[in-house]
Amino acid sequence: MRIGRIGYINCAPVYGAIDRGVVALPPGGELVTGTPSELNDLLVAGELDVSVISAIEYARHAKDLVLLPELAISCDGPVRSVALFSRRTVGQLDGRTVLLSASSRTSVALLELLCRDVWKIKPRFADARAEAQDLDALAALPHEAVLVIGDAALKLAAARTYTHRYDLGEEWKRWTGLPFVFAVWAALRVASPAAVQRGHKALLASRAWGLAHLDDLEVRPLHELHRAVIGVARLVGVEELHDVGVLQLGHRLHFQHELVGGFLRG
Repeated sequence: MRIGRIGYINCAPVYGAIDRGVVALPPGGELVTGTPSELNDLLVAGELDVSVISAIEYARHAKDLVLLPELAISCDGPVRSVALFSRRTVGQLDGRTVLLSASSRTSVALLELLCRDVWKIKPRFADARAEAQDLDALAALPHEAVLVIGDAALKLAAARTYTHRYDLGEEWKRWTGLPFVFAVWAALRVASPAAVQRGHKALLASRAWGLAHLDDLEVRPLHELHRAVIGVARLVGVEELHDVGVLQLGHRLHFQHELVGGFLRG
């Protein structure tokens, strides 16, 4: 069984116990690390059996996937690791270049929706590599703002390179009053149900250990960044939906997809 894993620090609680051998994967199981967009494509192509997948890609391919309960990357307010960093206020970005992380499709769709329906601006969007290791090269590109996720967002926030920072989870909450689901865990519908159940059980056990041992999760050499993240009450929502079942999570995704997906179709 191949299980997709995002390598960002905010997902460390989900996989930390597996990495340390505290929780074992099912026999023959392996973790495959990638960016959110890479894992989306691998799962949809059948190259993974179970994976985290962006909410918008899950909605697009729901007929081929099975939603797994009690695991999601979500927020009910600030998410902290999905943010627009800008040299100007958002109202001044009309017609100006905004770089978009190539790693997250849900975050890009949400930003474009906020620009159109909330901030009433039309920036010039351009895709860019925006992982943590790309930030020096990114700074040399002409732009007024950049959307980044994961470790890159946490690193930019700590560096205070940009004058303005807009947390997309917070902006969604202010607009709708609702939580936002950035990603879920899902399995291929054609995968063995017994194998999927074992893989899901291992992920839940690993997440339970991780949330109980946050101080032990030394997952980056950037210790000041690590301390900042561990000091946050909710590591990008891995805790937010741990008691939410498939039905309630599905309702949240349905509303979200109607709004964000409808925007994309329009």
